[in-house]
Amino acid sequence: MRPEQERGQALRLRILEQVAEYYRLAHAEREFLPGESRVHYAARVYDEEELVRGVDAILDFWLTVGPRTDAFEKGLASYLGLEQTLAVNSGSSANLLSLSALRSPRLERRLEPGDEVITAAMGFPTTTGPIVQNGLVPVFIDCELGTYNLDAEQLDLALSDRTRAIFLAHMLGNPVDIEAVMAFAGEHDLYVIEDTCEALGSRYDGQLLGSFGDMATLSFYPSHHLTTGEGGAVATNDPCLGRIVASLRDWGRDCRCTHESPAAGECGRRFDWEIPGLDEPYDHRYLYVEIGYNMKMTDVQAAIGLAQLQKLPDFVEARKQNFRKLYEGLKPYEEFLILPKWSERADPAWFALPLTVVARAPFSRRDLVTFLESQNIETRLLLAGNLVRQPGYREIEHRAVGELPNADQVLRASFFVGVYPGLDDARLGYMLQAFEDFFGSL
Repeated sequence: MRPEQERGQALRLRILEQVAEYYRLAHAEREFLPGESRVHYAARVYDEEELVRGVDAILDFWLTVGPRTDAFEKGLASYLGLEQTLAVNSGSSANLLSLSALRSPRLERRLEPGDEVITAAMGFPTTTGPIVQNGLVPVFIDCELGTYNLDAEQLDLALSDRTRAIFLAHMLGNPVDIEAVMAFAGEHDLYVIEDTCEALGSRYDGQLLGSFGDMATLSFYPSHHLTTGEGGAVATNDPCLGRIVASLRDWGRDCRCTHESPAAGECGRRFDWEIPGLDEPYDHRYLYVEIGYNMKMTDVQAAIGLAQLQKLPDFVEARKQNFRKLYEGLKPYEEFLILPKWSERADPAWFALPLTVVARAPFSRRDLVTFLESQNIETRLLLAGNLVRQPGYREIEHRAVGELPNADQVLRASFFVGVYPGLDDARLGYMLQAFEDFFGSL
């Protein structure tokens, strides 16, 4: 090593040591003051490791995909037990890419405009949005109250001769009846995409969610099970779908060479590809086989994600424990609230704890939510409620199974509170005391 390299390496180590020290000074957890401190429904949970790894990546000045992204993708695939994950810039992009992949002309069973995709009426918009954006028709089925997942018993009612796929979300980390879904899909030769953005670490019959369908999507937004700030991924065991998603993510190009590939490409003939009608060879890096996007993750994000991935098992366990504490504490109020339900075969890594105010209650959702917020306890409505009633979706072409009464009830009466790993016993106890105070005042 040359003297200037030795000095640079020593300086780098000092910088990273100071970053760790800065974390301890500037990012240390503040004392919880009941009634004054905000009890968040979700937030990033991190320590000096994320800051050190992020700065380390900056010092290498990898501003786009690089070696840390490769390592993060491999780590995610290993965790899920799948062949491939493709890191992207958000969970919403992951949803768009996975559904768009089913429209690729490179698929033997591609979806055509007007084909139908079964999905849930109750959920987040970016599960349904890609269906519409790809010229397909969403077929909405109702949710189950308590699980808030799509009602698998309605799948037969949603089926038509144009049905080609199911796009489901495991709501707030609570597993869908995935055995029934996969059996139905197998019987009718349907693709299945699992939106696992809120459910990383959840299991059904011991198997991780995201490993059942043809593809799965993940989100690494700060409120989710691990965070890279913005970020997400598509996971699959199907090499053809993986190649299509990678192409769509990377502008639509065909070339899969990495930053470490030789000048002639991994194939050894980078400059010898053909375009029909062109009378000379073409550079494979500029051969486009899909109408794609630029939805890549950066290496700085991936560096943070690698630190978070090491903590994921602890994050998952903390979410389960926090959920159990709140769930047990809220049982006395079942006269007024529908508490969450889950299958005996499910082991949810909860994103949040959903609640629905019963119709006969002497108060409204607004009353309860307003009280909790006045006590500095964050709440959120249960996503879009009945998506068909949202302004942006009222005029889309769609079908629905029945009147969607449960999704309407969610729209009117449901909300959730947090269970994320940053909630300690003091905060959880404060939340339960606030519920007790509210119900005690009735």
